[in-house]
Amino acid sequence: MDLFSRSWDALLAAVAELREEDFARPSGCRGWLVRDLVCHLVIDAQDVLITLATPADTEPTRDAVTYWEVSDTPPSGEDPLDALTVRLAAAYEEPRLLTFHLDDVGSAAGRAARLADPALRVGTRDEVLAAGDYLGAYVLEWTLHHLDLVARLPHIPGPPAEGAARSREMLEKIAGTPFPASFSDQDALLVGTGRRDPTGAERAELGELAGRLPFVLG
Repeated sequence: MDLFSRSWDALLAAVAELREEDFARPSGCRGWLVRDLVCHLVIDAQDVLITLATPADTEPTRDAVTYWEVSDTPPSGEDPLDALTVRLAAAYEEPRLLTFHLDDVGSAAGRAARLADPALRVGTRDEVLAAGDYLGAYVLEWTLHHLDLVARLPHIPGPPAEGAARSREMLEKIAGTPFPASFSDQDALLVGTGRRDPTGAERAELGELAGRLPFVLG
C-alpha cells in the first residue's frame, strides 16, 4: 500500500514538472505523445477510485501478479480505447487543463488508496482482488508509465528505485524466470515489456527468455 502511494506521488510530481512543450513530445508508449500518456493517467486514476468503491463479497480470483493479462503483441494504437485516449487528450487543448484534471483526480485516488483496508475485496474487470493486491498491481503500472513519461525527457526524474525493484519482481513472476543480474531494474522492465529492443549482448544474456519477449501487460 505504501509503495503504491510513493510510486503514484512520484509520478504526479514528475507530471507537474513538465514544460508546456514537453506535452507534444513522443512518450515511451508506442503511438502516444506525452499528453496522451497524461490523459491515460487521468483514466487510470478514475479506475482506482471506481475499483476501491466497488466492494465484492466473493473470494479473490486474482492477485497483484495474476491481475495482468499478458500478450506478446505490442499495442498498435488501433485499439478503440487507445484511440479515444488520444482524442480526449487533444480536446484539452491547453496542457494546464490536463495537468489540473490529473492533479484533481489523481490526488483523490491517492487519498482513497491510503484510506483503503488492504483486506477489502474489490471488483474490477469481472475479477475480485484484495485491495492490497489491486494497489500492489498498480505499482507496476505507475512504474512503467513513469518510464514512458521520461523516455525522451531526461530533465524529469524517473520512478523511485524501490518501485522499480518491486515491478521487476512482479515481471519476473509473470515471466516465470528472472532477468539476468546484469540488467538494471529499469532495463529489465523496458526490455521485458517491449519498450525497447535488447542489444545483441543483452539478447545473448537473456538466452531462451529472449524468444519469449515481450510481455505486454494489459
